[in-house]
Amino acid sequence: MIELRTPAEIEAMRPVGKFVSEVLTALKHASKVGVNLLELDALAHKLIRDRGAESCYINYHPSFGAMPFGKVLCTSVNDAALHGLPFDYTLKDGDLLSLDFAANLNGWVADSALSLVVGTASAEDLELIAVTERALAAGIAAARPGNRMGDVSAAIGEVAHRAGLKVNTDFGGHGVGRTMHGEPHVPNDGRKNRGYPLKPGLVFAIEPWFMLGTDEIFTDPDGWTLRSVDGSRSAHSEHTVAITKDGPVILTAREHEHK
Repeated sequence: MIELRTPAEIEAMRPVGKFVSEVLTALKHASKVGVNLLELDALAHKLIRDRGAESCYINYHPSFGAMPFGKVLCTSVNDAALHGLPFDYTLKDGDLLSLDFAANLNGWVADSALSLVVGTASAEDLELIAVTERALAAGIAAARPGNRMGDVSAAIGEVAHRAGLKVNTDFGGHGVGRTMHGEPHVPNDGRKNRGYPLKPGLVFAIEPWFMLGTDEIFTDPDGWTLRSVDGSRSAHSEHTVAITKDGPVILTAREHEHK
């Protein structure tokens, strides 16, 4: 069921959006050559405890997961596209790292993701990250009353296709509110003027993720991490967005971004 939030409820979601943003910023600054993925997960866990928040991931066990996730952060490195389960891996110079984090604070949830290159970055990796960020911005711009979900999906897909990338629509954005994953599903490609009519009060995560050489994925033996079938690198950007009568509001905006 798709739920619409009142203006007061959207205001009540701002603190968790700000918290998720702050955690991702801290994790980005901590992601350096020589840092272990388990250290990043431990940092996220400490920040959750210090804030009195709750993890959305640690006991999460959907049908596509082999077991409860068991960590509080997704760390997807290089050919890992989504749902990267933190493990004993030390970051190396040039690694492309995606960080995906969601938390519950005061009964409300926010979800966000970013990608970065650790140490020395190639132009190709930086452009892949930039494409996901441009696609996210395009999707957010289309998230206005009177449009349809297909307009959001089409805007995301157009950016990817212009960059010569293929788009996987198995996983995408989703409703956010009292729980991390709800209706509606937000594919990263679609057709304009189709799908659910966008109305004030709708809160959902928009999350473009693209791989350089393919749109096909497989599940790692860890039971969670999704990897590109051809070993190509992947990037991921995500924000939780509320639709208001005046347009979209980015609840997880980081300090340097327009809110």
